[in-house]
Amino acid sequence: MSGSHSNASDFSRKILEVLDNVEYRRVESNEDLAQVERLRYKAYKAHDVLALAPKGLLDDSDFDSHAYVFGLYYYGEMVSTVRIHYVTPDHRLSQSGGAFPWAMDAMLDAGLTLIDPARFAADPEMTADLSWIPYLTLRPSIVAAAYFRASRVLQFCRPPHAAFYKRVFYADTIVPGQLAKNYGIDMTLMATNVIEVGRKLLTRYPFFISSASEQRMMFSRNPNDTLPPLTIIPTARFVPEGQFGTDLPL
Repeated sequence: MSGSHSNASDFSRKILEVLDNVEYRRVESNEDLAQVERLRYKAYKAHDVLALAPKGLLDDSDFDSHAYVFGLYYYGEMVSTVRIHYVTPDHRLSQSGGAFPWAMDAMLDAGLTLIDPARFAADPEMTADLSWIPYLTLRPSIVAAAYFRASRVLQFCRPPHAAFYKRVFYADTIVPGQLAKNYGIDMTLMATNVIEVGRKLLTRYPFFISSASEQRMMFSRNPNDTLPPLTIIPTARFVPEGQFGTDLPL
């Protein structure tokens, strides 16, 4: 086994152990939204990007019918948050669409369905010591791809971060770094073709695996299916080996 594969395996095992102490919460109450707002402010201020949120730290997109805001909790404390948008040809609202509408329209006009994570924010006091935070914060985007049988998972990021998404998520560049007018800085748009690389992604990073029940708890809004849970326990450690092939539209 090559050194890089061995390192990935060791890292994955460590994150699988971390899952015993983390939980997700789908944020819908005013109290939880206020906590998300505070965490976004703390994270954006620490990274000097508050100016990139001109519409405020909570905006209309947080309440869109295809938006899902999550908090990641470690030992009961919220350490990070992300908003997931399910973007379809009939429902095109997304963070990436505001910056690169022509690229989004091209994919949607081709009939693709997209998962667009946005508003990533992590507690700056925790990220230095907890290297797994970005992986588990973005995990709901992979769970969403499985639940919605989406065609692509998007990554809308600053150019220096592109290498991370290419390495971890096998992402392809859709729009090279260029000025995003609604941000005033260079951004790039990438996409993971989960149909092609889903099996490879889950094999290399098994902590992205999710059970059907976890997928429903995260993303179902059918009142007959499930009530919004207070907490969602990651199920990657409990899905029998060899059964994850059905978790993504491979």
